[in-house]
Amino acid sequence: MPDTQGYKDRTHAGRELAQQLRRRLGPGEQEDLLVLGLPRGGVPVAFEVARLLAAELDVLLVRKLGMPNQEEYAMGAIGSGGVRVLQPGIPGLMGVTQEQVEEVTRRELVELERRDRRYRGGRAAPRIAGRCVIVVDDGIATGATMMAALQVLRRQGPARLVVAAPVGAPDTVGLLENEADEVVCPLAPPRFQAVGQFYQAFGQTGDEEVQDLLAQAWAKPGAQDQNNRKERT
Repeated sequence: MPDTQGYKDRTHAGRELAQQLRRRLGPGEQEDLLVLGLPRGGVPVAFEVARLLAAELDVLLVRKLGMPNQEEYAMGAIGSGGVRVLQPGIPGLMGVTQEQVEEVTRRELVELERRDRRYRGGRAAPRIAGRCVIVVDDGIATGATMMAALQVLRRQGPARLVVAAPVGAPDTVGLLENEADEVVCPLAPPRFQAVGQFYQAFGQTGDEEVQDLLAQAWAKPGAQDQNNRKERT
């Protein structure tokens, strides 16, 4: 369990999160486990989780819909398959119109498609049905992006759907517990303000880093799994 100061960086957070998950997963669930990172910041965390649990790693593409002129605040999120989740009161809240919602949605759909081409290329999507699926992000604030991710995945019939994040806003974690089969979030401090306050190093994750981590995970999965099992014994 990390202390209340949080984590050194996303790699450290992923290792701590993997320890928490290992204690929560049943033996059968670890045999066909899929870890999905939310790009971009969730991928370094998910990489460590998948590495230490000897699980398959992939990405799940969802995009935050930022408020007009205040993009750091999420008014909702979109995901593959036409999923869109909007915060209560949108449109209408803070003067946001339906036209603005549609404009932001169109722009983020373009970015969603760009990332899919860049990160995955022609790689087939991972099998979701019947598996224990862990969705990982580097932190949870409004929860809009994670909520969209859960809706995308529910349609594909996972056996168990787990949300995992190193830190999250307490109210949002509570809401996600109603949507996922389980939420693993080691830090949910009452004075939560932003995800970055619980990391000593919280630089932006670039496309190149995401591609590099995915390439490592996809290169030799059999050898990686064997090495990880030795590390766990």
